[in-house]
Amino acid sequence: MRIAIYPGTFDPVTNGHLDILKRATEFFDEVIVAVAVDSNKTTLFSLEERIQLLETAAEELSQVKIRGFEGLTVEFARQCGANAIIRGLRAMQDFEYEFQLALMNKKLAADIETIFLMTQSEFSFISSSSIKWAASLKGNISEFVPPHVERAIYRKYHPEIDD
Repeated sequence: MRIAIYPGTFDPVTNGHLDILKRATEFFDEVIVAVAVDSNKTTLFSLEERIQLLETAAEELSQVKIRGFEGLTVEFARQCGANAIIRGLRAMQDFEYEFQLALMNKKLAADIETIFLMTQSEFSFISSSSIKWAASLKGNISEFVPPHVERAIYRKYHPEIDD
């Protein structure tokens, strides 16, 4: 069985993330979305909330599992029996960072490959950070995230607004 992990903080999950995830399922029998606890980041959503948002977003993808993790990505990949790490690329600045990360992961775990998938052009400018910024200012983010994620974000920033 070909198993890959797709790691990230997913705070929040975006349509760009989901595009990469759907496309990854074409290459692997199972894709485990590895929702990271990152002590270097302050997240809008708790780990449990991010997992729930992803489970709802990916509910129609039968070969996808969602799991939280902490620590080295390659160690989590090994625990899952995965031999590949999926990473999405939006632009050149993503490539530089992701390339360095892939090289480090290869040194730590030579048996695990990093697979890069280019984002579709309509998602190339989307980032979780920019979505949170727009939502905090009551901007329309409906084309960037699934509806349930949009509602969850607005509830965080604007609890006075009804669904």
